[in-house]
Amino acid sequence: MRSLLMSRRDLDFLLYEWLDVESLTKRERYAEHDADTFAAALDLASQVATEHFLPHRKLSDQREPTFDGERVEMPAEVRTALDVLAETGIIGAGMDASVGGMQLPATVTQACFLWFQAANIGTAAYPFLTVANANLLLAHGTPEQVETWVRPMVEGRYFGTMCLSEPQAGSSLTDVTTRAVPQPDGTYRITGTKMWISGGEHELSENIVHLVLAKIPGGPPGVKGISLFIVPRLLDDGERNDIALVGLNHKMGNRGTVNTLLNFGEGKWTPGGEPGAVGYLVGEEHRGLAYMFHMMNEARVGVGAGAVALGYSGYLHALDYARSRPQGRPVAAKDPAQPQVPIVEHADVRRMLLAAKSYTGGGLALILYCARLLDEELTAATEEERARAHLLLEVLTPIAKSWPSQWCLAANDLAIQVHGGYGYTREYDVEQLYRDNRLNAIHEGTHGIHGQDLLGRKVVMSAGAGLRVLTETIGETVGTARAAGGEAAELAGALDAAVGRIGEVTAALWAGGDAEVALANASVYLEAVGHVVVAWLWLEQLLAAGGTPGEFYDGKRAAARFFFRYELPRTGPQLDLLATLDRTTLDMRDEWF
Repeated sequence: MRSLLMSRRDLDFLLYEWLDVESLTKRERYAEHDADTFAAALDLASQVATEHFLPHRKLSDQREPTFDGERVEMPAEVRTALDVLAETGIIGAGMDASVGGMQLPATVTQACFLWFQAANIGTAAYPFLTVANANLLLAHGTPEQVETWVRPMVEGRYFGTMCLSEPQAGSSLTDVTTRAVPQPDGTYRITGTKMWISGGEHELSENIVHLVLAKIPGGPPGVKGISLFIVPRLLDDGERNDIALVGLNHKMGNRGTVNTLLNFGEGKWTPGGEPGAVGYLVGEEHRGLAYMFHMMNEARVGVGAGAVALGYSGYLHALDYARSRPQGRPVAAKDPAQPQVPIVEHADVRRMLLAAKSYTGGGLALILYCARLLDEELTAATEEERARAHLLLEVLTPIAKSWPSQWCLAANDLAIQVHGGYGYTREYDVEQLYRDNRLNAIHEGTHGIHGQDLLGRKVVMSAGAGLRVLTETIGETVGTARAAGGEAAELAGALDAAVGRIGEVTAALWAGGDAEVALANASVYLEAVGHVVVAWLWLEQLLAAGGTPGEFYDGKRAAARFFFRYELPRTGPQLDLLATLDRTTLDMRDEWF
């Protein structure tokens, strides 16, 4: 039976025919692997996701976590699925063998994780936050911290979180007030409140390893005074740390992931008889935000991946429904006695399915391309190649987070529309997939934040090196497509013109030196550049498909054609608006609303 979670055929095309992941096995880090081990990992991920994560997706939505004042309760199936996942070793799929990981390429690891996000993103959040937590500590923690906290996370015995936001601060980390007071024994006592902490309290693991941003008294003001601390639920001697669950946040979707308000140092528990939660400094004092960006950037791409997984699954559900639902007759039909046709035969339904296919297939390519850049950053032959991959990944990260969060959600919206009234009911999966996906445009930074990151930092950093590396990389594809001739050359011309326009508009936005004006419509800039990037990745897929015959390849060519004809033209008016340095939003006054 065809999976309604992800398309293994599409993943194989992107991994092997486009990104050539098999060539990575020639590099020392991945030398123990081959195409067979990659396939086995993907098969295992698909099996566990389908058999253990998917069956309780609706149950977790209907019976969201509850708190009785002492414990967080949720369906037993969540713990069972996570225990099975831990047994497979997939939690450490991309991590070093030295800490118990499989040392798979990031590209293959990302493809594996997509199955779990598509099957049950609420349950998948616990181990995947843990992976990002562990990767941060592998990069910046001490050997003792790695041994104490990372190994149990790789084994699935401990889960991890990231604790940034506070009720009064939200995404404005400058305003963080959580305090960390140094102690004679080298630890710190943490006091403060953290909000929106996914996985912040539960009974799913032996321990929870919180990574907490806090300020040490006497440090520099603003974000320069932020440090990072390991603050575990249980200390290494088993004593309960002073972390109290204040309450749960009740969400529109993604209900299976417990989301919490936590008090650190409330006094409910007093380890060692002293007030405050015990914390262990990660790295150096006052460099916490730089360290946390390691986890945040990984989480941002992970959010985009989750959006792709949910959007793709919605598209597959809509396609399956459209093929099986008879309704209406061809426009040219004259005889009302003629049998009804499946709705996939109607041009407007095919339009919606093509749009969803182009959004989800483009988003999937974007996420896997970012993972391939991480492999290049880790293992490319020269320092120059590794630095280039790092820079390109930096530029693409805000797009990888935000573009799928907007447009793969649009695919979920179209999936409901294809189902008609049935799609708006809880009996069909597309309703929950939409609600679950709606969160992805919000957490790990809204579109507005990532628009400002892209336009205000990424494309102008190092005297414009970020934008140059992106345009040069797209330019290489344009050159290849022009040499290929035919439709590829035609699409290359449209893409080249759009890329040139981005360069002109970016320069115009910053020519006046007024950051307020330049960034006023940064979200429009993010959307336009994101669409151009996805058009580039569709051209890449078109080239990889070449003239190979077959329905799968015909579908790739049709989706690429659709994106260039229906979607890329959206960027023209957007870039025109940006070029005018329009002040409508700036000049609007609160009183006028």
